[in-house]
Amino acid sequence: MNKNVVGIILGLSMLSGGLASCQSLDTQSNVSSFSATEGAETALADPSSVAELEQVIYRQVNQYRQSRKLPPLKLNSYVSQYARIHSEQMASGTVDFSHDGFAKRVKAIGETISYQQAAENIAVNKGYQEPTKVAVDGWIKSSGHRKNMEGKFDVTGIGIAKNADGEYYFTQIFLKEPSPAASNLPVKLDEQNPLTKSVASSLMILS
Repeated sequence: MNKNVVGIILGLSMLSGGLASCQSLDTQSNVSSFSATEGAETALADPSSVAELEQVIYRQVNQYRQSRKLPPLKLNSYVSQYARIHSEQMASGTVDFSHDGFAKRVKAIGETISYQQAAENIAVNKGYQEPTKVAVDGWIKSSGHRKNMEGKFDVTGIGIAKNADGEYYFTQIFLKEPSPAASNLPVKLDEQNPLTKSVASSLMILS
C-alpha cells in the first residue's frame, strides 16, 4: 500500500435493533469460527505489541469523547476478541478490507452480551510513527465515523493487527446496552452505499 496514494482507508458500519439475548456462549467454539485461516502467507505482529496499541486507541477515543462531554466507553475483552479477529483476517488477506461478517460478529456477541445497537469503525494505514493517532484522527475527521465515536454507546471492543508489509488494521466495535424497557425486536438488514476502498467509505446496516 502506497501511503502517498492511499493514506488512510476508513470504513464504518452500524446495526440497530432489539437483539438482547444473554445466553451463555462457549467462547472457544464461537471464536474459532472467526479465526484467520491457518497457514496464511502474511505473518502477523506479536500480539503483545498490538495489545498495547489497542489500549492507546481506547484511551484516545475516550479522550475525544471526554472533550465532547460524553461518558467514557467501557472496554470489554470479549468484544475485543471479535474485533481483533476481524483485523487479523483483514491483515492476513483472509478477507478484504471491509465490514464483511459484521452482522455475524455482533449476533455472536449478542449471545453473551445484551445490546440494543451496534456499530463498527475500521481503518488501515502504513508508514506512520503513530498509527493509532492517524486512525483515530481519520475517524474524527469523517462524519460517519465521528458519529459512531460520539454515539450513545456504553461498551466497546478494539482489535488491531499488523502484517509483514507493515500495514496496521484497526477494528472498533461499539455497543449500546439495553434500557430496562427494551424489547426483542427483529433486525432487518438494509445495505446502503456499498463499501468501497476510498479515503472515507461507509456501509450502514440499519433496522
